[in-house]
Amino acid sequence: MAEELKQNAVAEAGEKSEKKVVKPKPKKGKKKSRAQVPTGKAFIQATYNNTIVTLTDMNGNVISWSSAGVNGFKGPKKATPYAASMIVKDAVEKASDTGLKEVSVFITGVGQGREGALRALNANGLNILAIKDVTPIPHNGCRPPRPRRV
Repeated sequence: MAEELKQNAVAEAGEKSEKKVVKPKPKKGKKKSRAQVPTGKAFIQATYNNTIVTLTDMNGNVISWSSAGVNGFKGPKKATPYAASMIVKDAVEKASDTGLKEVSVFITGVGQGREGALRALNANGLNILAIKDVTPIPHNGCRPPRPRRV
């Protein structure tokens, strides 16, 4: 009787495996060619902990971006000027197929990577048309804490 149960279990398992339907994988098409963008905008966000560079067209559509973490920097090395230059190099390489030649630069933040990223943009073959600091500055700041009652 035990042998019959084992045979039935094996037969049921065989039936279940036969019911699996293998779906064909969808075919991958050609990579979409990007339009040529001769001028664009470069946004540099330089914080105390990280630096992020984004290259866009004139409408603000992202062409490429890069950050210190993507390039393998960890910890306090992410906010260094050297990391910023490597970030810009990576972003410019990604955007090379779009024909980007001239950029207007918008810098945000107070980190160490500000100048390093700006110099690297020029060194990697992009002409800088304008530089603008768009770091948000509070006009009146946050509400102060209530006075202590001692």
